[in-house]
Amino acid sequence: MNAPSPKPWIDAIAPYVPGRSTTDDGRKVAKLSSNENPLGTSAEARDAFAGAARSLDRYPDATALLLRQAIAAKHGLDPDRVIHGTGSDEVLHIAAGAFAGVGDEILYVRYGFSVYPIAARRVGATPVEAPDKDYATDVDALLAAVTERTRVVFVANPNNPTGTFTPRAEIARLHAALPSDCLLVIDQAYSEYLDEADDDGAFALAQSAPNVLVTRTFSKIHGLAAERIGWGYGPAPVIAAMHKIRAPFNVTTAGQMAAIAALGADDFVATSRAHNARWRAWFADQIAQLGNAGLRAVPSEANFILLLFEGRLSAEEAYKGLMAAGYIVRWLPGQGLPHALRITIGTEEEMRGLTAALRDLVARAG
Repeated sequence: MNAPSPKPWIDAIAPYVPGRSTTDDGRKVAKLSSNENPLGTSAEARDAFAGAARSLDRYPDATALLLRQAIAAKHGLDPDRVIHGTGSDEVLHIAAGAFAGVGDEILYVRYGFSVYPIAARRVGATPVEAPDKDYATDVDALLAAVTERTRVVFVANPNNPTGTFTPRAEIARLHAALPSDCLLVIDQAYSEYLDEADDDGAFALAQSAPNVLVTRTFSKIHGLAAERIGWGYGPAPVIAAMHKIRAPFNVTTAGQMAAIAALGADDFVATSRAHNARWRAWFADQIAQLGNAGLRAVPSEANFILLLFEGRLSAEEAYKGLMAAGYIVRWLPGQGLPHALRITIGTEEEMRGLTAALRDLVARAG
């Protein structure tokens, strides 16, 4: 008897692999694998979340009106051009689903966010990977890969998993050279970790251009990863098309209330940004001090560092050794990075402990 068969493009999907939270033997240790905020969540967001318990019997506002208005007020945007999602992942998937399909291509940079090829294949589009430039986005390579079938271009800025940043002039150059019927999606999941002067111009483009979508998340600096709240901003026709396939009631009442409160927790965000900048720089400096051990930290503007292993100690050995020492990081062979670990910036105690364990592994490797 025949059984239902998935479409061939669904069969071709390599499922998303999240960062691990336990060791091989089941221990819960320091989790530095998912780029979560080591300082937790703001008190304002926690209180708002708890207050929503009184309305558990009611569906959430399907339009997330108050949340969209709060986002727009915070960033100087039009609330009618804000779309909300179950994390920014859903917004990325919706963008692919609304603007690409069988016979189309979705373009992204090598070593980009692993959701991009999944979003492409999910709708039957062909994922196309452009070469990087030393782990960073190469605008010329992206443009060289554009064809008449390209419908969506995904650019994470800062990029995940490399942490690299594409400056405003390069984003503008990329957009200017893309066909007008190609949607440029600028994924800003880590943008709150940037200095305020490092504006890549994405919102300005989304305000005026007909083919630019910007996505963001509350999972990172705002510390609301458990609630899965993301959003996007773009031209009214783009947002209208995306709403047609957005899941109804996709952000919970508690999530909406917590996200609104998080937008007002400026002190918490500033403290989180400063903590990240301090310990990211400290960790990069510690790696540099290892000298000829064959370790290299890719310059990062996010809340993690991609650490390359180019000497006697392999990334796999370091991954297992750090896990044994009590630190789970992200090893990325499935993303073409078997020689690299992505390490979230944690607390001071976690960063000092992980660095000491790494130094010991380097010494033992000779």
